[in-house]
Amino acid sequence: MPISSLPSPYGIGTLGAEAWKFADFLAAGGQSCWQLLPVGPTSYGDSPYQSFSSFAGNPYFIDLDTLAGDGLLEPSEFQDLDWGSSPEYVDYGLLYETRYPVLHKACDRLLNQSRPDFALFCQEQGEWLEDYALFMALKDKHGGISWFQWPEELRLREPAALANVREELAGEVNFWKAVQYLFFQQWNDWKKYANGLGISIVGDLPIYVSGDSADVWANPEQFQLDGNGLPTEVAGCPPDGFSADGQLWGNPLFDWERMKADNYTWWLRRISFQFKLYDTLRIDHFRGFDSYYAIPYGDTTARNGKWRPGPGIDFFKAVNKTLGKKDIIAEDLGFLTPSVHKLLKASGYPGMKILEFAFDSRDGESDYLPHRYPTHCVVYAGTHDNDTILGWMATAPKKDVSYAKAYLRLSKREGYHWGMMRSAWASPADLAVMQFQDLLGLGSEARMNIPSTIGNNWKWRALPGTFDETLSKRLHREMRVYQRLPKKPAAKAKRPK
Repeated sequence: MPISSLPSPYGIGTLGAEAWKFADFLAAGGQSCWQLLPVGPTSYGDSPYQSFSSFAGNPYFIDLDTLAGDGLLEPSEFQDLDWGSSPEYVDYGLLYETRYPVLHKACDRLLNQSRPDFALFCQEQGEWLEDYALFMALKDKHGGISWFQWPEELRLREPAALANVREELAGEVNFWKAVQYLFFQQWNDWKKYANGLGISIVGDLPIYVSGDSADVWANPEQFQLDGNGLPTEVAGCPPDGFSADGQLWGNPLFDWERMKADNYTWWLRRISFQFKLYDTLRIDHFRGFDSYYAIPYGDTTARNGKWRPGPGIDFFKAVNKTLGKKDIIAEDLGFLTPSVHKLLKASGYPGMKILEFAFDSRDGESDYLPHRYPTHCVVYAGTHDNDTILGWMATAPKKDVSYAKAYLRLSKREGYHWGMMRSAWASPADLAVMQFQDLLGLGSEARMNIPSTIGNNWKWRALPGTFDETLSKRLHREMRVYQRLPKKPAAKAKRPK
């Protein structure tokens, strides 16, 4: 359940009352974890996998009612604004125009107060916060264009030019620091509450970072860039049976040789920071650590890409040596080779099983069929990139759907979605994660993302009142039947006033 999909009267889900209610719902339903999409600030296309920073939090997730309760906003400054016509979908364009003026008012009040904890936050997070805040201030100054298009002295980070703009944009830089302070203040309060209920938070780390990000601008030596700061090759996936042109993601590629020379310091800092946010971390596109697909910069399709070797197990040995053994899930989907399987085994991480992939009539006997699962895996009916269960039932090839009905003994009376979810809970997989849309029995209208498309993704939201007692009780019964209840009953956590 993404934060963005929570109910809210202000255009998008936040870390406010509904996030706390959903944690209560999960605890009452006998759940042990809540998996999120990445929570970074989104850029063009609104994808959480294309963020302005690997470290910053999404300003949209800052709850406005909480700010009012803290004395940083007046209710009249946000309650009567136009936040969109539909409570079921996010209007990102409207949100961009409306949210920041409100946050400016809150941050102006914050910055006019004496808050030692704000100064401490800026000091403790300075390693990433200084560059991020200046990056965002510069983006605003240049009308939001990519940093690749900034004047050369700023693009290449000439010290004198940076010193000048830090002074010129000091007010805006402080605004972006204050926004992050507010995000992490709310995040830490909410996470402490969820953890107190026995709910662990599962985060999601994209393997790649956005080209138009503070990560690349401030650390160009870590990426495959030319002398002008432009990528030489970019990320994507090769053509396959689903896409004749492949997928052109466009992210800059890592300079793995350079990274290895300094013991992957940038990556280790990135992962270490994620574990301050989350209890468990799903690493996206795990196969890219074995080998990655490199597409010439400027190409309009992925047809001309080449496979190149990634860092392999050496990288994960560095993670374990420096950070200790971490609770990581490997997103081992896509084009898998024997060497990818070998890397997964060597890493010791659980991989992922997707039920909607299990019944593809082109694959023969699939490793995604539940009777073939090892215990050391995480099973999903579908991820954010898949249709909902009922959407899949309505759109998948008839032969595949018929096989799923026979294999899973699905019945219309029970609901096809409940039957498929039950097969996941009944499987040997150590962990089973369902999309909340599937608990509600929604169709394709609630799909979160269709890969390789933009404009209609990341929008779905739950309606108020959907986290109800009837649903939590049914979920709890299923957990009891399939012996998936947490070993310790949910604790009673206190909400702040």
